[in-house]
Amino acid sequence: MVLSILAVLAGLILLLYSADLFVEGSASVARHYKVSPLLIGIVIVGFGSSAPEMVVSVMAAIGGNPGIALGNAYGSNIANIALILGFTALLTPILFASRILKKELPLLILITLFSYMLIRDLLISRLDGVLLLVVFSLFMVWTYVVSRRKQPDAVVDEVNSEVPDISLKKSLWFIAAGGLLLVLSSRILVWGAVNITVSLGVSEVVTGLTVVALGTSLPELASCLSAVKKHEDDIALGNIIGSYIFNSLLVVGLAAVINPIRVDGEILTRDFILMGALTVSLFVIGYHWKKGVGRINRFEGALLFITYITYITYLVLTVIG
Repeated sequence: MVLSILAVLAGLILLLYSADLFVEGSASVARHYKVSPLLIGIVIVGFGSSAPEMVVSVMAAIGGNPGIALGNAYGSNIANIALILGFTALLTPILFASRILKKELPLLILITLFSYMLIRDLLISRLDGVLLLVVFSLFMVWTYVVSRRKQPDAVVDEVNSEVPDISLKKSLWFIAAGGLLLVLSSRILVWGAVNITVSLGVSEVVTGLTVVALGTSLPELASCLSAVKKHEDDIALGNIIGSYIFNSLLVVGLAAVINPIRVDGEILTRDFILMGALTVSLFVIGYHWKKGVGRINRFEGALLFITYITYITYLVLTVIG
């Protein structure tokens, strides 16, 4: 058990480091080849923060543990909204006015409803996985086309300003090293998580919802705290929205294509309902129509944070019981 816990911790640390390395290299290479700044921004905000969830879920699916993949994706969405946004708003209210974010907030609800339609039969088949990937591709195209018609967005501008100015050779080394370490660290993490699951006699999904999801959500936490500290609140919310979309469509879709996922009834009646409720609450408390500025105040942040603590406590008590 001790070795498994150490494997999870080591895997998480290495995973976060390798994800940063890989994304920095990818963004720098894109800049060298004069790829659209908007696409670079999407890669960093979306893929960058979701790389840990994606690689861990893919490795789990390949290893025959699709429950961890599903729990990781949905658990990360719950943690991102309730824990990370809640904790961040507790420190300082979050204000945002980005055009892209306002368009994406209602989109989260549609994506959640679409996901429900696919999993309500308690099976995410390979066909379902393909459908999720198709919707994800359409979302990427839609984001690119709509954004091209508008004025430059604050989120994209700020993110692109942080792309490292490094040589092409060094960028390629970053991609190679980051990619290899991503695979290695995710294997270590999944191995440790599976062993803990077996030792405690809990389901793979619960492990994915708690230990794995919380660990792979650390990039979002770091990004949100850093963004709010710089008074770039759009970045904080954009990071959460981008990660939610990537997790729900790309992460689950890839895992299901590799290995169909049988969904426990509790996932639908407990975890998915909570994820959906948090998504709606994010739209309600964060989307204000006055002066075109959204706001998540400290009280609302406290409610989100308490919701996550209550949820995790319930899961732990369920395991103990």
